Amino acid sequence: MTEYSTAYQVACAPGPEATAAMLRMPEGLPVLVVYLDPVNMTIQCPPTHVGAPELARFCRDLAREAARFAAEIDPAGELGPRHALRTR
Repeated sequence: MTEYSTAYQVACAPGPEATAAMLRMPEGLPVLVVYLDPVNMTIQCPPTHVGAPELARFCRDLAREAARFAAEIDPAGELGPRHALRTR
């Protein structure tokens, strides 16, 4: 952790209006906002762009694990692959 880091743990259940969005701050910087209804959480880049690759890795991990979680709790909601997986 850096001097800009704050560690905390939150446990909650999303409300009926919960959603998430990638937005841009007035300065043009991207942020990920998780609207949990009624609580909101914002994930943003560190004050310097040095940590941007680590944040991007975290967001990819979050997306992958969120998809796995959704499939586990609502398997009927899975419609199958949306695109072909490619390897480099």
